Amino acid sequence: MPLLEHLIELRRRLIWSAGAFLVCFGVAYYFAGPIYYFLAEPLARVLRETGNPDPHLIYTQLYEAFFTRIKVAFFGGGFVAFPVIAIQIWLFVAPGLYRSEKRALLPFLAATPILFVMGAALAYYFVFPFAWRFFASFQNPTGGGGVPIELLPRVSEYLDLVMKLIFAFGITFQLPVALTLLAKVGIVSSAQLKKFRRYAYVGMFVIAAILAPPDIITQTGLALPLILLYEISIFSARWVETKPVEA
Repeated sequence: MPLLEHLIELRRRLIWSAGAFLVCFGVAYYFAGPIYYFLAEPLARVLRETGNPDPHLIYTQLYEAFFTRIKVAFFGGGFVAFPVIAIQIWLFVAPGLYRSEKRALLPFLAATPILFVMGAALAYYFVFPFAWRFFASFQNPTGGGGVPIELLPRVSEYLDLVMKLIFAFGITFQLPVALTLLAKVGIVSSAQLKKFRRYAYVGMFVIAAILAPPDIITQTGLALPLILLYEISIFSARWVETKPVEA
């Protein structure tokens, strides 16, 4: 295909991707309330457990609630539109691949959204309750000198943290896909992954310290699954790597 036709095809795929995102963004904006309640539920449950019968989030600037709603819509729209965008990328790349290359890539394309959802679910259902319970434990109804200490989270800060962690867990769960692809094309091998295992473990905790809040619960909740995924990557790399041809 000539260069001009490549550019026309690229523009077509970008238009479809942008259109899908805008449609999903509009739908997510309409349902921003339920999405917000879903994301806030782990914190609300923890606050109820700590004796707050009416948990709520606050905002301190006039425009904060509106822009938070926009962020929620971006989050929901991007999450829902991702499969369509991934399909558009595949439709642009696939014509330039051999049939064997397409068969090799399809399992990785199928595993990518599954692993992302698994990472997001781990953050939402396991890490959030433990982390929020840890942070809420610093409340003091009596306080020092009779001044109570109460948790009043801002809606924008809370949702920024939640969305950051969900994307962080989802993206880092792509580790087996990335390492297996590198093994498939011969850039790394299972033997190399085993050799650098100790350094990889340290790197997992460094990544968790960068992406997660500065508490041991959240960081460990991200680092341990990454270590497990690294071990899974070693087995998958051994399975797909090219075997040397015997003379």
